[in-house]
Amino acid sequence: MIPTPFLSGKRVLVMGLGKSGTATARALAASGALVTAWDDGEAARKAATEAGVTVAEPALEGIDLVVWSPGIPHTHPAEKAHPLAARARAAGIPLVCDVELLARAKPDTPKLAVTGTNGKSTTTTLLTHVLVQAGRDAAAGGNLGTPALAMPDLGPDGRYVLEMSSYQLELVDSLSLKAGVLLNITPDHLGRHGGMEGYVAAKRKLFDHIAADGTAIIGIDDDYCEMIADELQDRGMTVVRISAEETLEQGVSAADGILRVDGQPVADLRSTIRLPGRHNWQNACAAFALARADGIACDDIVAALATYPGLAHRQELVAEIDGVTFVNDSKATNADATEKALVCYENIHWILGGQPKEGGINALVPHFGRIKHAYLIGDAAEEFGAVLEGRVPYTQCGSLVMAVTKAAATAETGDVVLLSPACASWDQFKSFEHRGDVFRQLVEALK
Repeated sequence: MIPTPFLSGKRVLVMGLGKSGTATARALAASGALVTAWDDGEAARKAATEAGVTVAEPALEGIDLVVWSPGIPHTHPAEKAHPLAARARAAGIPLVCDVELLARAKPDTPKLAVTGTNGKSTTTTLLTHVLVQAGRDAAAGGNLGTPALAMPDLGPDGRYVLEMSSYQLELVDSLSLKAGVLLNITPDHLGRHGGMEGYVAAKRKLFDHIAADGTAIIGIDDDYCEMIADELQDRGMTVVRISAEETLEQGVSAADGILRVDGQPVADLRSTIRLPGRHNWQNACAAFALARADGIACDDIVAALATYPGLAHRQELVAEIDGVTFVNDSKATNADATEKALVCYENIHWILGGQPKEGGINALVPHFGRIKHAYLIGDAAEEFGAVLEGRVPYTQCGSLVMAVTKAAATAETGDVVLLSPACASWDQFKSFEHRGDVFRQLVEALK
């Protein structure tokens, strides 16, 4: 837990009592802040109260600071923006997220950050693995796993590796980064940001927080990011470009699975089984560039990449049963993320569906030739079935239990049963992690 003595005696309202909100409220109270907290959900309020958090109807009178859960709309879409946010701003009360409190509490501990539409969590954990293997005292958190104030209290020789969502980037002011990477930008969360322009602007905010002597690392495989890279370089920032699509004479690239620095090969990523596919090659480029920006030697980075254990729910190899491989890619909550998995395999028995995202799966049609059979679940099942009709054999399964059962019964030696839903999980599960855990349990039961 990270202490925040600068808020001792201050009145702080914590809005939102999920994992990060509850951890923030407890950390602030432990440092002497006068904390009240609120969540519009009764279950969240009850759980926080049981955890020792003071829960009360939100009132702004006398409040010095509001710590806002990034998942609660505060600006867009206007019809869903929580009214408390506008009231706080009108009263001149700052709205921040817990990462801002980490920045204020630990200004002398170097921080590295990762953002992008896809690949954030893998890159964050991969970089942390590299730093630890190289002897750094490093911890990962933020949007991934550990809430900011629940991270260990590291000294100036430590490293905080922060996964940053677009929501969080809107709610930080004083964060200073030794290095940060923007992996990619594809349409996502558009309603929350008022459209694509707002979403790009939110991601772009990462580079407002690079220290004067820091490094901006940018994946240039999409037009949005390439334009940002050009803009930052024109401004005189230190920019390192990365690419998994082309070999760069200056920068870090892996177009053919060979990791190259300024065009010179340093490692073969194709033999790194926990980093399959072009999207993971981009993640490896990003982690390499970030580690180099932190002063880690090339040979040490390459050695650490080879020992990375992988991340749950991101093309996680669950089991091989009678020659059939079962892969958990539950984190693929949109078509762009699912595409990253489809291109890695052949003879796929594809389990997909859930709460649909904008655009559905139409963008995946070019990859349908890799699929032997599809198994549809959740709210999107009927819509996705219409797209698959006449292109891919499919079965309407309804539940994940039925989908795994039917896929396992149909798949043959050499086939891959792939859970890569291209949908959010909330229609049938608590989270994508819950969905992936259920898949893993079902596969284990097959043994």
